[in-house]
Amino acid sequence: MQQEEVWDADVAQHYDTPGSDMFAPEVLGPAVERLAHLAGEGPALELAIGTGRVAVPLAARGVPVVGIELSPPMVEQLRTKADDATIPVVIGDMATAVAPGRYTIVYIVYNAISLLLTQAEQVACFRNAARHLEPGGRFVVELWVPDLRRLPPGRSATVFQSEPGYIGLDTFDVLRQHVVSHHFRFGDGKQAQLFRSPHRYVWPTELDLMAQLAGFELESRHADWAGAEFTAESTSHVSVYRVPPAL
Repeated sequence: MQQEEVWDADVAQHYDTPGSDMFAPEVLGPAVERLAHLAGEGPALELAIGTGRVAVPLAARGVPVVGIELSPPMVEQLRTKADDATIPVVIGDMATAVAPGRYTIVYIVYNAISLLLTQAEQVACFRNAARHLEPGGRFVVELWVPDLRRLPPGRSATVFQSEPGYIGLDTFDVLRQHVVSHHFRFGDGKQAQLFRSPHRYVWPTELDLMAQLAGFELESRHADWAGAEFTAESTSHVSVYRVPPAL
């Protein structure tokens, strides 16, 4: 599966779930608050901006936001909320596409860096973020921690959520650090709807090495946007990397 095939018009039209899931105020609010604080008085660049889940409320806070996005249908959905003058978007790969100007913060949220399916592409994403930053600028990455402890020996799949009308499971290729998330939604009939997305999972230590290769220093790491302590039991992290200030 290519990412262009995954994030098509049908997915874009059904992606937003206002008030629930990743759009819930208790999820979105702390992320916007933290990013606004880190941006300070400068502009922000979002990689994989999608339908503007974070960018739209961040721009409403007064932070100038520019985006890079591979999927035109996702940008079309964004345009129902904000025009090009409010949130400009460059169509292209977040590992290579160039947005005009320099930024105090570049950010990539909700596991989007894992959509790059090779280590080389993920390293290129760090380097692309560095190219867009002012001296002293920050690159913020929100990413889940691979939970391979849930994968029994000899098995290649785990169920990560099961509830009425929905089953979510992951299938792993541990040699390539690949995982495909499968989302099954169904009603009372025989038919089910399936959405699949491929990812390359990354350990925090590997992410730190990618950052070093791009000239970043790790400034902070927390378990969530609210600043909870990151521990061995944390299932996700928000990592802030910084370009050294100019001498």
